[in-house]
Amino acid sequence: MSAEESLNLIAQQNRRTRRELGGGPARMLAAWALAWIIGWGFTYVTTLPGVGVPGWVAGGIVVPLLFLGAMAYSTFTSIRSGRGIRGPSRTVGAMYGYGWALSSIGLMVVDIRITQFQALSSDQVSLLWSGTWLLLTGVMYLAGGMVWQDKLMYGLGAWMIVSAALSVLVGYPANFLVLTVCGGGGFLLGAIVYFVREKTGR
Repeated sequence: MSAEESLNLIAQQNRRTRRELGGGPARMLAAWALAWIIGWGFTYVTTLPGVGVPGWVAGGIVVPLLFLGAMAYSTFTSIRSGRGIRGPSRTVGAMYGYGWALSSIGLMVVDIRITQFQALSSDQVSLLWSGTWLLLTGVMYLAGGMVWQDKLMYGLGAWMIVSAALSVLVGYPANFLVLTVCGGGGFLLGAIVYFVREKTGR
């Protein structure tokens, strides 16, 4: 085989392996894009005049269910893709996953405690929760981009941080629209780019 044929064979095997192990980041990002676009989009719709659906249906049922589903899928895919991997790569991946869990629990405690002070209005509480969680998402993606030297992941993190600031600046209820378009749209764009990479082997 020529050098070109060998490289093409390697690329084909890499794409096949990624598909067998869960498809890489594209499918996980697509799952989160679906959760954000549907969940936060539905939440925004409930704030519009004339809509008879109470807000707690979106914030208390729809969004948590979608996020739990995306979390479960991401966990399953990560475990599946990590099979057979040993050494530093496995350690880094595990540490990054634990970092997500630890920071999420810590932020939840902080936000719940601040909410309990009852010094904020319901609109301000909405800005607090949506803004801080979008900020955390951005920071974690920045960290992942630095660890794996992935410019797309790093760029997605930077986009999420900018979106977090924008969601607070626009106020309630437009913050939910920012979460839908910028947050969910960012995940969707990232999924598309990763999917193209997987298909082309780049």
